[in-house]
Amino acid sequence: MSVLGTRATFVAVVVVGLLSGCVVAEPPPVVSAPPPAPPAQVEVASPTPGPGYVWVPGHWVWRRRGYVWLPGYWAVPTTPGYVWVPGHWAPRGPGFVWIEGRWRAR
Repeated sequence: MSVLGTRATFVAVVVVGLLSGCVVAEPPPVVSAPPPAPPAQVEVASPTPGPGYVWVPGHWVWRRRGYVWLPGYWAVPTTPGYVWVPGHWAPRGPGFVWIEGRWRAR
């Protein structure tokens, strides 16, 4: 193999290696759902399964033709001392986008 062929192969391997580590986050899909969503359903949380659990409340999600209620659940924070920030609908262009709930430091 010529020096040029070896160099081109090396460059190709380096480029593929560098690009394979790249993570491109997809933006959340814009939904032309007609917010506001229905009022939140009243949920009664079961007793906590143990110390350190946090109640994550249920919420509405848009599924093709309408809203569907996802019930709440008990979860353990990803990091001790973190609090749950509920998800919410945010306006984007002509529609809305669902911003997922997440854990964050107090």
